[in-house]
Amino acid sequence: MEFMRLEGSPFHGKELERLREFLACNQLDYDEGIEYTICLLDENCHIVAAGSAHENVLKCIAVDPEARGFGLAATIVSALVQYEFEKERSHILLYTKPGNQEMFENLGFYSVLKTGEILFMENRKEGFDQFIRRLKEETPNEALMPGPVIGCIVVNCNPFTIGHRYLVEQAKNYCDYLHVLVLSDDRSLFKAEERYHLVKEGVRDLSGVIVHRSSDFVISAATFPTYFMKEKAQAQKANCLLDLTLFARRIAPELGITRRFVGTEPNCAITSQYNEEMKQILPQYEIEVMEFERKKNKGTAVSASAVRIWYEKGDFNHIKDVVPESTLEYLINKKSQRPKG
Repeated sequence: MEFMRLEGSPFHGKELERLREFLACNQLDYDEGIEYTICLLDENCHIVAAGSAHENVLKCIAVDPEARGFGLAATIVSALVQYEFEKERSHILLYTKPGNQEMFENLGFYSVLKTGEILFMENRKEGFDQFIRRLKEETPNEALMPGPVIGCIVVNCNPFTIGHRYLVEQAKNYCDYLHVLVLSDDRSLFKAEERYHLVKEGVRDLSGVIVHRSSDFVISAATFPTYFMKEKAQAQKANCLLDLTLFARRIAPELGITRRFVGTEPNCAITSQYNEEMKQILPQYEIEVMEFERKKNKGTAVSASAVRIWYEKGDFNHIKDVVPESTLEYLINKKSQRPKG
């Protein structure tokens, strides 16, 4: 049987509405932020299979029950993978229902972690193992031996401030070695590599602090899809569970991490909820969670979001009070290189 292809980057108008209706019939929602979609149409121009991508994550893959058995899922996934490769994204991820594990394994994906609600998969057979090997290669041998207390902080640092520096300093008081995992999501104002550089420079003088790129295995709320979850109110909770379980089961034991540190979050409800979930989940894996009050400047908690606003305005008088010298120098240089107008 022949099927027509319909592609969009992304869909709009009536085509988007048709896609939404098709996904709804297959108990899925259209996930906002999609950048590319491919659909297969029958002779009556009805959608019988669809799939989408955003960054290196595949989403919203569905096949009409009456069209199953023709290999349409394989056609959709193959087209999406080809799209990702053309965008030079070789590491491809997907989040789906646990019941879809066998289907996606047959299509070349491998399980990273499964909870009761979510299956997290990648297209590399040893992708996660390679990630762990890199973390260990970046870690001093003494920090991998029994004995030292090993801690961890996961940060975005968009950009790195004296508040982040304060958290690192406080955490280091409670461990011999401190792993700092910098989120690799590129949707921030400052790209992942920039933020990694700023953190490295900002803690260069502190002994026992090890800074890593987190790759795709520390899952931010920005990248976590909810299209296959019926209860949207529970989506953030499910995201926290997946991320923290992956950290507790597969990252912390490899590095000997027994303490995780966070700063209080009075302004962001998502981060605040994440911290609360962390306090509930990680102790079950014998990982202590320690929370520190946010550093204040002139009575106000230091905020990276405020720095971003000042940066866009070119207000370095305010910025210089809340970022380390290394960050300030970087921001000034970056701003001077931006085209004017």
